Amino acid sequence: MAVFSGRDLSCERAERVVFDGVSFDIPGGGVTELRGANGSGKSTLLRMMAGLLAPARGTIAWNDTPIDADRDAHRARINYIGHLDGVKGMLTVAENLRFWSEMARGGPGDKPTQDRVDLALATFGIAKLADIPARSLSAGQRRRVALARLIVRPAIVWLLDEPATALDTTALAALDHAMAAHLGAGGIVIMATHEPARRPTPRVDLDEYARIAARRGPSAAPTANAGVA
Repeated sequence: MAVFSGRDLSCERAERVVFDGVSFDIPGGGVTELRGANGSGKSTLLRMMAGLLAPARGTIAWNDTPIDADRDAHRARINYIGHLDGVKGMLTVAENLRFWSEMARGGPGDKPTQDRVDLALATFGIAKLADIPARSLSAGQRRRVALARLIVRPAIVWLLDEPATALDTTALAALDHAMAAHLGAGGIVIMATHEPARRPTPRVDLDEYARIAARRGPSAAPTANAGVA
């Protein structure tokens, strides 16, 4: 079984240690929440996991192999949805999804682009918006389109930064359903969130690691294990 892991990760920003000693092990089918106050480093840790930022110290690995060993392979296994939705306003919803799908095509048993687009539109309830320019969408609709990238660009690890932002109850249910299907297929979900927990979920508490950073005692760092809430 695939395992996504981090060991003794430290983040420094403007000569200040934001968090120190973060460790995690997340197997296929596992979900983990990143929790903590604003500025505790949740978004930064997600970007480290995506390979977009290097930790000041520590290692992130896939099956015990550091992600730095093959950046292209790591990018292929990651689907990262950050605060910026990446939706092009001049394109229609379907054109945005088609673009993302074409960028991701080529894997074994790959689905045709239109099949992916149709599935994404249905999954997030945005089929009626398919031909509407994205610049005309509400914030919640744009967020749905951004999240639909998870469907048109398949990847084993989903990194989601506040995915519930601007979503209504129906959209939240669609997101929950998509995540459940992904986890059931052996995928991994890691998400930064301030939302009240709707179910018991393993978590990494960045506030605790911020306190460790303040003490500068990395040897005292707890292990945030995907099997422990």
